[in-house]
Amino acid sequence: MNRDDIFQKVQGVLIDALGREADEVTAEATLMGDLGAESIDFLDIVFRLEKAFGMKVPREELFPAEGLLNNPELVSNGRLTDKGLTELRQRVPHTDLTEFEKDPSLSKIADLFTVNAIVNYVDGKLNKV
Repeated sequence: MNRDDIFQKVQGVLIDALGREADEVTAEATLMGDLGAESIDFLDIVFRLEKAFGMKVPREELFPAEGLLNNPELVSNGRLTDKGLTELRQRVPHTDLTEFEKDPSLSKIADLFTVNAIVNYVDGKLNKV
């Protein structure tokens, strides 16, 4: 399956799960900030992705931030530590961390969950990139 096909399916999943219009679900759109997703929606998104692509999607693999936030070795003063950034890089190879690394504030972590990150994740799983 090529990247455009994956994007179309991911877009459809997010339109259905979040009740958004197609023109809102762009590659750069953030799930929480731009599309209004709440934490409960992530479960629905994972379920719908599994159904749409016929594959298992461990929630913590696609959205691993929760596991990082409660570890004092990884978070200090509301920011990810160097060790936290290293851990995040390992857990989300499908996500562009370039901007986040400049200011790894926890308040900005939700911006990492973009439509494009989901497309990258699915593409990596289906096409073993």
